[in-house]
Amino acid sequence: MIGFDEMVTSAVEKVIPSVVNISEVRLMKDAYLRVHPVPGVGSGFVISEDGFILTNAHVVFGSQEIKVTLENGSILPGEIRGIDTLMDLAVIKINATGLPVPEMAKDNDMRIGQMAIAIGSPLGLVGGPTVTAGVISALNRSIQTEVTFMEGLIQTDAAINPGNSGGPLISSQGIVIGINSAIIPFAQGIGFAIPIQPAMWIARQLREHGEVIRPWIAINVVEVNPKLVAYYNLPTEKGVVITNVIPGREAEKSGVRIGDILVRIDGSEINNVKDLIKVINKHDVGDIVTMELFRGQGKISLKTLLEKAPSAWPPGASGV
Repeated sequence: MIGFDEMVTSAVEKVIPSVVNISEVRLMKDAYLRVHPVPGVGSGFVISEDGFILTNAHVVFGSQEIKVTLENGSILPGEIRGIDTLMDLAVIKINATGLPVPEMAKDNDMRIGQMAIAIGSPLGLVGGPTVTAGVISALNRSIQTEVTFMEGLIQTDAAINPGNSGGPLISSQGIVIGINSAIIPFAQGIGFAIPIQPAMWIARQLREHGEVIRPWIAINVVEVNPKLVAYYNLPTEKGVVITNVIPGREAEKSGVRIGDILVRIDGSEINNVKDLIKVINKHDVGDIVTMELFRGQGKISLKTLLEKAPSAWPPGASGV
């Protein structure tokens, strides 16, 4: 029987050659509004032999200069090919060929309790990347960050430090199962990773289009809550109130009005903003959906066409 040490080291040795250190420089303003260059570091890993690298959006967002350090010590300039702030992913391109690509999980068939190994290169230090091991402690987790709502995440107790963001989360067989993405400050060793299959789908979109093409309903919403129900005498205690309808878009053309309360799309209940995001993301751009809404004290049904979400639209500002 293979020992624990040998199992971990064998798995890590398969993946480490593909793990990179990402250093970047951002321009930040101080209290006197003077601009200063501020260095930062993070991790990433190779996803194609011809120089495409996957990392977190927050690692490179706003960067003026990016340098990628390979496992062999080579330092190459990096170019951002696309950023998806919604799922905190970014694709970088370096001028290199013949790079080692780790094996990616072909599905998201993971089990709570299975081993998870987090690899990162947070400081580019001599001796190579850092490695931490633990287990998958939960699946399909959802977290609210300062800029977005993320769902379907892997939760692990393998330590994921800020500099490890963008590195791979691997199985005991040395197969990449996720990309380390976030930690909750002050939590007791809880880290999160994006499953590799949806991450690679986003990476392909970023490589091909420079953005992720997602469906969108051109509205702004807030969740129904007890205060709104009492103050406005709303006819429902669940749903989302439409606070703005973007002019000239399909939602306005379909007859959606400010003040309508969206409670169902194609038969799926919309109890809150999270439900709205989940339901819309199950569709494609160009799909026609049926919305059930309260208007006043009565119910109405409207059909609308899902549009392509603007790439610069702030996350959480609408139903996508």
